[in-house]
Amino acid sequence: MPHAVLARPGSSPARIAVAGAGAVLMGGTALLMLPVSSADGTWTGLVDSLFTAVSAMSVTGLVVLDPAHWTTFGQVVILLLIQIGGTGVMTLATLLGLVTMRRLGLRARVTAGKEIHAELGDAGAVVRGIVVTSLLIELVVAAILFTAFALRDGLPVLPAAGSAVFHAVSAFNNAGFSPHSDSLIRYADDPLVALTLAAAVVAGGLGFPVIAELLRRRHGPRHWTLTTKLVLTGTPILLLAGLVTTLLTEHSNPGTLGPMDWPQKVLNALLHSVFSRTAGFNSVDVGAMREETWLSTVILMLIGGGPAGTAGGLKITTVLILVLTIRSELRGDSHVIAFGKRLPQGVNRQVVTVVGLMSIMLLGATAALMALEDHPLDRVLFEVASAISTTGLSTGITPQLSDASCLILALLMFVGRVGPISLGTALALRPRPLLYEPPKERPLIG
Repeated sequence: MPHAVLARPGSSPARIAVAGAGAVLMGGTALLMLPVSSADGTWTGLVDSLFTAVSAMSVTGLVVLDPAHWTTFGQVVILLLIQIGGTGVMTLATLLGLVTMRRLGLRARVTAGKEIHAELGDAGAVVRGIVVTSLLIELVVAAILFTAFALRDGLPVLPAAGSAVFHAVSAFNNAGFSPHSDSLIRYADDPLVALTLAAAVVAGGLGFPVIAELLRRRHGPRHWTLTTKLVLTGTPILLLAGLVTTLLTEHSNPGTLGPMDWPQKVLNALLHSVFSRTAGFNSVDVGAMREETWLSTVILMLIGGGPAGTAGGLKITTVLILVLTIRSELRGDSHVIAFGKRLPQGVNRQVVTVVGLMSIMLLGATAALMALEDHPLDRVLFEVASAISTTGLSTGITPQLSDASCLILALLMFVGRVGPISLGTALALRPRPLLYEPPKERPLIG
């Protein structure tokens, strides 16, 4: 009942987001603990079940148990958690955008409505649009994968259909879960399967506002909203940067791209660039990559995808606005300009707040795991960045972590998925009227 939720007096958007996600998480954990969910018919431990449920609901993909541990029932539970965590949170993010609109002035409300493609109060249409669009994209991806698995590879119909649906839902929701213990390594030389999944990952990472605009509007880029312009500008730049960086650092690595011919090197470098954008699949062994590749991957993971989408991270819009703010400050401009539009000053402060809090959590969790575990800094930092950005890539140390470290990563995954939405809405809605203007004083900087 979206209208009821949005209209409830005194309801806090942050509380709605956290409470809803928490309820789903508890239910998923309970179901995964049941003997019917495990292949050996025994109860699964609380920490392992909780970690898996959080990883699925936050569409991260980090795992502490081999996929073979789960029965078909367990995999269905994981798939449902992925669908709820992907489409559900994308819906929630857009609905909270409507909540924000109600607290803005009329002109700002009209502008915000254009950004998320919703009339004022039209929450039901937004929900339907998100759900229908998501299911249609997943259906198309599943059909292509089923054709490859069943008709080309000769798999039986039911296993082929199950694998196709699981991979399609996981890819579009940027979850990174795979029923195979080697993720997508077996498809490293299969362009049809690999590129189909990569396209689904990119589509999910664009965000519903961008997808909706591309589907509804026939006009050219001049008429796109600022959100769409930022996302569609940043996405190809990041994909190309990841492709080039991976090729430069891994082309001769015998554990990753080294043994491949050049077409395969380019394909798998592209896949790594796509999957680093918070998807979490891998077509090569991440643990065998060089440290410089891990560093570039961490940067891609932390940036993530578009707002109100299935990807995590800081979001492309946040990072690009931060870059534009720095550029404007260095040039001495009085305002931050993006594609000919002046950004409100409050947006700059929100960006700095989000980036600052993400950095604090990243460094704090890395320090905590370094104190708890006997692993080098580069691997721990990679794992923490993967969790907080809800990516799911791993250097291979996650199954070796203690329960305390697993709980820290689980908290990071939960906060990484729900936190940015709640924080962004809270920053936009907080009422802090000044009754007087305090005197100004400029401290020394630098």
